[in-house]
Amino acid sequence: MNAIQMILVVIVAFLAGMEGILDQFQFHQPLVACTLIGLVTGNLTLGVMLGGSLQMIALGWANIGAAVAPDAALASVASAIILVQGGQGQKGIGTAIGIAIPLAVAGLFLTMLVRTISVAIVHIMDKKAEEGNWRAIDLWQYIALALQGLRIAIPAALLLAIPASLVRQGLEAMPQWLNDGMTIGGGMVVAVGYAMVINMMANREVWPFFAIGFCLAAIKELTLIALGGIGLSMALMYLALEGSGKNNGGNGDNSGSGDPLGDILDDY
Repeated sequence: MNAIQMILVVIVAFLAGMEGILDQFQFHQPLVACTLIGLVTGNLTLGVMLGGSLQMIALGWANIGAAVAPDAALASVASAIILVQGGQGQKGIGTAIGIAIPLAVAGLFLTMLVRTISVAIVHIMDKKAEEGNWRAIDLWQYIALALQGLRIAIPAALLLAIPASLVRQGLEAMPQWLNDGMTIGGGMVVAVGYAMVINMMANREVWPFFAIGFCLAAIKELTLIALGGIGLSMALMYLALEGSGKNNGGNGDNSGSGDPLGDILDDY
């Protein structure tokens, strides 16, 4: 990577760190962060492939109460940099995914550190509010937000400081059994992330669509665009049937629940 590409990668990392809090443009999502890093480094296809795989894992990550989810932003940025610097092409995606998981957990430490500092910043802002100094309040808000960006940008810059040849040698020095294990483990983690999403969304109305989509995906002639068109058509059909069911129920017919697919499953 040349100097301009490195600067652009650090900017993407900075935006990803801030978006982990803002949630405005989703730069912290693996599919977006990895794709942007792939774009600025001239490895767009690799970035999309890595981002898509990591996105399936991150779909199952969510903050629940005081339990903070693994840091998807650091995992995405760091694994994308390692993939590009390693120069292994598509063969290195499995290894990058395997490395991304511990990086996501390690990112929790940086998150705790920044949020601890943010507590002190909040107290400073309280004092400025008592003084009526609104400009200072805005300034400290920007500082706190910048810390979130630096939380990802600094590790990214440190990774970029490592020569690509060293990263490549380190990856090539890994034994084959370790490479294979990380590839298999990365694939299993993707499946687990997808299973977590299904577990949250699963109900009797959704399962038939999942089964149909699973069968259609096995047809090699169907492209992703074709599958998307089929899915959209089925969704529109379902909404139309659901609407007609509600209208029929409003005419005094209380024999159905208003969900035609649910009524069919009840009959079985």
